[in-house]
Amino acid sequence: MDLARQGERGPLWVVALRQDAGRGRRGSTWASLPGNLTASLLWPVSDVDPVHVPSLGFVAGVALIAALKRTIRPSHPGQPITSSQEEVEGRISPFRLKWPNDVLVSGAKLAGLLLEAEIHPGGRRSAVIGFGVNVAASPQDLPYPATSLSQSSHETRAEDLFDYLSDEIVAAARLWSRGGGFSTIRRLWLDDAAGIGAPVSVRIGGEIVHGIFETIDEAGRLVVRSDDGTRRTVTAGEVHLGSAATAA
Repeated sequence: MDLARQGERGPLWVVALRQDAGRGRRGSTWASLPGNLTASLLWPVSDVDPVHVPSLGFVAGVALIAALKRTIRPSHPGQPITSSQEEVEGRISPFRLKWPNDVLVSGAKLAGLLLEAEIHPGGRRSAVIGFGVNVAASPQDLPYPATSLSQSSHETRAEDLFDYLSDEIVAAARLWSRGGGFSTIRRLWLDDAAGIGAPVSVRIGGEIVHGIFETIDEAGRLVVRSDDGTRRTVTAGEVHLGSAATAA
């Protein structure tokens, strides 16, 4: 974002071999260990309706899942595999998207995404999508389960995953079409979503919303169905799925 403030328009990737002062959602800290993927993508959004900019987070999720699937089924360079298929060459993809911005493997956090946007002097607008993926190792002493590709028996290098991701974000952005194609992105995101049809709890400030994770709507909001059948849309909050939702 500093580069954007200085006039850089992007698209531009910035990749770090190690990061020790990263940020997550709601101001949480993020440290990336050597061998993991830490990358941020500066994306120009001056020609995108501001209402569509938040949906770039779902574009990033779809692209990252597709890149991770290529660690199971490597394909030829420059040939993205963005698709709704869970099965990759006879193997079921273990990667799942947790609303709004995490990737899980067997319920443990593998990756986090962060979308930030800013208006610069003169009205030019930029978005930065941050990707943090545990490739070689996962942080310890976290308040939630975490894993890495290596710990999950999916051996790859951060450099290779980045190559796949740089292909897939271009493919997903074409489908997104400055927000006009979000319905396609939404469908792809739901195909790999964690917890659809299962219990969910969302902490919103001092309130906890319980129910069934029904879907995400056309604005990317979480739709929770309560026991009495009423539905509530959630824009942001701390999400717990499955048994963790029951305990929350």
